[in-house]
Amino acid sequence: MAGFYKIMLAIIKTGGKQYKVQEGDKIKIEKLEGEVGDVISFEEVFFVGDEKDVKIGNPIVKGAKVEGKILKTSKQKKVTGIKHKAKKRYLVKFGHRQIMTEVEITKIA
Repeated sequence: MAGFYKIMLAIIKTGGKQYKVQEGDKIKIEKLEGEVGDVISFEEVFFVGDEKDVKIGNPIVKGAKVEGKILKTSKQKKVTGIKHKAKKRYLVKFGHRQIMTEVEITKIA
């Protein structure tokens, strides 16, 4: 088969959310502690697999680990909202900018 290469997939959990990743992916996740260039590891891995072998955790896969490198930390666009109470002359407008960390997945083991 021409151009055949092994694709290793994993499903990890971080920041209360789950992400499907493979080596080389760049993902934006909620703020992680660490400096640019630091290597971080995700221990909560729910699924690891490729074309031949699949491991599904119950709830996590024992001994599985996904490593990534922090590329940058930045803020998202502002999200605004309004609090309002009818007939009470109460109106408050608020905004929030979530801090996000961009991570490049380097190794799935």
